[in-house]
Amino acid sequence: MTATGSRRADVAVRAGSIETVAPDLSGPAAGAREVIDATGLLVLPGCIDVHTHTRVASGDEPDRFFQDSVAAAFGGTTTFLAFNNPGTGSSPAAHRSIMAGVDEFRRVTSSDSAVDFAVSPAILGGMDDPVAELPAMVDAGVPTAKAFMVFDFRLGDAAIFEAMRTLGGRGGMLEVHCEDPVLIDAAVAAALQRGDVSPRYHATTRSTEAEAVATHRAMAFARAADAPVYVVHLSCAAAMQHVADAKAIGVRAYAETCPHYLTLTDDRYDEPDPLTCARCLISPPLRPTADRDALWAGLADGRLDLVATDHVPDRLAVEKGDAATGVPFNKISNGAPGIETLLATVFDGGVARERLTIERMVDVLATTPARLFGFAKKGAIEVGRDADIVLFDPGARRTIRAEHLHHTSDYTPYEGLEVAGSVRSVFARGRAVVLDGTFVGQRGFGTFVERGRSGG
Repeated sequence: MTATGSRRADVAVRAGSIETVAPDLSGPAAGAREVIDATGLLVLPGCIDVHTHTRVASGDEPDRFFQDSVAAAFGGTTTFLAFNNPGTGSSPAAHRSIMAGVDEFRRVTSSDSAVDFAVSPAILGGMDDPVAELPAMVDAGVPTAKAFMVFDFRLGDAAIFEAMRTLGGRGGMLEVHCEDPVLIDAAVAAALQRGDVSPRYHATTRSTEAEAVATHRAMAFARAADAPVYVVHLSCAAAMQHVADAKAIGVRAYAETCPHYLTLTDDRYDEPDPLTCARCLISPPLRPTADRDALWAGLADGRLDLVATDHVPDRLAVEKGDAATGVPFNKISNGAPGIETLLATVFDGGVARERLTIERMVDVLATTPARLFGFAKKGAIEVGRDADIVLFDPGARRTIRAEHLHHTSDYTPYEGLEVAGSVRSVFARGRAVVLDGTFVGQRGFGTFVERGRSGG
């Protein structure tokens, strides 16, 4: 399966790369070291998840980065991109200097992953001189970085514009969390003053208007800077329209959405139990059904470019636990796990329900992420590319349960969701990581990927 078409073919792999794709390789197969029979299965390129907040190993939790990399593999993801924002295990030094953060990330993850990975540093408001470090960052094989318009480590508008312009001039691309701090801060303050402190009010204080206003501003910055811009976790039709308008006038504007916005809706916030409600306390929050349907349409027609998880391995027993004690919503950790359920939710909601073609699914989960984020050897089953391959059974059906997943979180927002399709086997650079549903990979096999030019 490729982004441009599908056909029945054999795939030959040598030294970790795809050597041949042809209708019949039975002759060479006779002398091969190993032959995998994929009859009846879809042969997909490994997914590339470009948005995770995977936490690096700590003294108390030395296996957490590795465990989430294993979860990625079980879900059909063979490459993931991690941010090093506060809360992911990054040090105070990484919060002051981009290059210190890059060096630290590479050091602490060097022998810890089952699949390939990369980093996209967070540009934080408290850094010493982050824009000055961006050229060195790109030259070190890290062509993307992320800025937040909100939270206590937000980056100011002037710095976002300069970062965008500097990265664009160096062959890089800025990723932006688009929510307007003025509108959100005012709404949060008003809610707290009224005594509206339960988790459901997280959603009511983060309106589609706040997201759309910020997205429009990011588009204006990109146009003025003549630089690419990438909007992370776009959740609503109003924000998507600003991206589409920018694309139409030639701005190099790109945007992702996430499986939770394509699968779940804001009725989750009607849950009366605070801890259950906090399972979906994310930013931006879940939106109404009309927005969900609009996102699927935008994904199909190209207004949206790809899907990524925004994986945050929060736990009900730890990071979300404060919700059960009456702590105000603005003090509860944001995020939800998803690194293992990317392919499952997009295939079920998209291909199985005829919202996406199988080729478009390959495009938004593998080919376009590789192109936009500089993974030159990944993202397609083509000669010369890394042999990152997923064998997927489209006829299987399963129910997603937290107890069956492998991530470091203790829950999934998709609990009880019945989905079509199932990952059978996963190969990273030609080596089996998951074989017939069993992990057969190796800790440290995954390598840090130095990336090339990004932004299309």
